[in-house]
Amino acid sequence: MKSRESLVRLKEFQLREKRRQLKQLQMMMAEFERMAKDLENQIVYEEKKSGITDPSHFAYSTFAKAARQRSDNLQVSIKELKVQQDAAEATVDELQAEFDKASAIEERDMRLRA
Repeated sequence: MKSRESLVRLKEFQLREKRRQLKQLQMMMAEFERMAKDLENQIVYEEKKSGITDPSHFAYSTFAKAARQRSDNLQVSIKELKVQQDAAEATVDELQAEFDKASAIEERDMRLRA
């Protein structure tokens, strides 16, 4: 009986921890998206200022090139985090099912004892 209570607490802890990790991933993705949007705005401003919008042009702004590269890197990171988010969401669903099952068994045992 005691082991079932421990199992329920363990499953609850695992579920909370995975949800926390999922929230962190979502916050990181939102921050990266905000940073990428800021960089895109800076690129547009720099291109307007210089009058050159072609990145392959010899006089294209080095700042705009660097900002474009950083923005591209952020987009790749966002895609990688999305894969991690999908995996974490699947894990949360599995852990929720395990927690519900363990809780139901514990509840049944408590009713039998009463």
